[in-house]
Amino acid sequence: MNIILQQKKLLGINGAGRIGKLTLWHHLLSRKFDGIVLNVGREVGKSMEDLVQSLTTDSTYGNLSLFLYGRAGKRCKVEIVDSEKHIVEIDGIPVKLLMTERNPHNINWKEEGVRVVVDCTGKFLDPSLADNDGKGSILGHLAGGAEHVIASAPFKIKATDFDIENTPTLIYGINHTCFDPARHKVISAASCTTTGLAHMIKPLLEDPETNHVLTASLSTVHAATNTQSVLDTVPAAGATDLRKNRSVLNNIILSSTGAAKTLEKVIPEISHFGFMADSIRIPTPSVSLIALNITFSSRMNEQGVPYISGDYLRDIYRRASEGEQKGLLHFSMKQNVPMDLLGMPAAITIEGKEIHTRTGFLKIPAEILESLHINNIQDINIPVTHAKIFGWYDNEFGSYVTCLGKLTEYISNSLD
Repeated sequence: MNIILQQKKLLGINGAGRIGKLTLWHHLLSRKFDGIVLNVGREVGKSMEDLVQSLTTDSTYGNLSLFLYGRAGKRCKVEIVDSEKHIVEIDGIPVKLLMTERNPHNINWKEEGVRVVVDCTGKFLDPSLADNDGKGSILGHLAGGAEHVIASAPFKIKATDFDIENTPTLIYGINHTCFDPARHKVISAASCTTTGLAHMIKPLLEDPETNHVLTASLSTVHAATNTQSVLDTVPAAGATDLRKNRSVLNNIILSSTGAAKTLEKVIPEISHFGFMADSIRIPTPSVSLIALNITFSSRMNEQGVPYISGDYLRDIYRRASEGEQKGLLHFSMKQNVPMDLLGMPAAITIEGKEIHTRTGFLKIPAEILESLHINNIQDINIPVTHAKIFGWYDNEFGSYVTCLGKLTEYISNSLD
């Protein structure tokens, strides 16, 4: 009774870690797929019941019934339909669990009836590797019969001569409509920080007063992840980031992030100004904060008041939250803390009360102008406005998995 193969539209998920499990939860909530095939890649516990328990409970978001229905009292029905074929029905949606293959090349997605796969392992991020690479390759999913694969992390391409045009990085609400089913077989959905940052900076680049950016930097105050150690451990041979081996429970960990670099693949115009980024890991379970420092070439009105002010930026974000980015950018004038925004289904929540600006003047002396062959001009004072903007994002479910899920649904619908 392989009921899942009788379904019309199936989604494949590879990996049952943080993003894999929450991707399952997203699609159980959105109900845009008739069934799901989840490749766990190994045996779990002593029985299928142990795996089902792991998939339907979560220390950050609670149990699945509470997640789907809140405290209304309705229970999420979970029933093992076929133990031999590992088919379970969760809230009316059949889920088939694959528990043997870890190499994408060996997962028979065609036999399962899956056209679109979301790879949430974080392991297969180099599309330049052959589909039959011994350690596994994201292209292996295509060899197994999938038509399109979405990686839930930025690509890490080692080959210097690889053509990246056909392997785009797409973020829902930013550039997802660039998807071309004929060309784009393997896609990256970027990272949680890049997703939040993209929606944070998009309205600024579209406004005529704030699109003249001189430079920008960000620090993401980031919740803990499974790449960190619960207790201090000894670094591996060749390790360069020794802080990640220190206890996540007891420390603030300075780290790096590729968010700004990845953003250039999504919004190419940011490459025209300098963008630095770093990460500060803190011991919280989810919801992170982007602290964006950005400097604009500014204008002054006839009264000598700068156009760009805190109120001006608040209006930009307020309009964006009510317009094109509605549902993806949330504007808040509340004094938020992370747990207020756990599960918030928006790519970014702008902390309106904490937007600050300061306008100064860049003085260019006449002698410098003369060295540039600009003569007969006195000293020039150019107004420059620096802004500090904060944005919250649920780096697990609310922001990232929600945008990943919407991108997945868009790609799947494009195939119909």
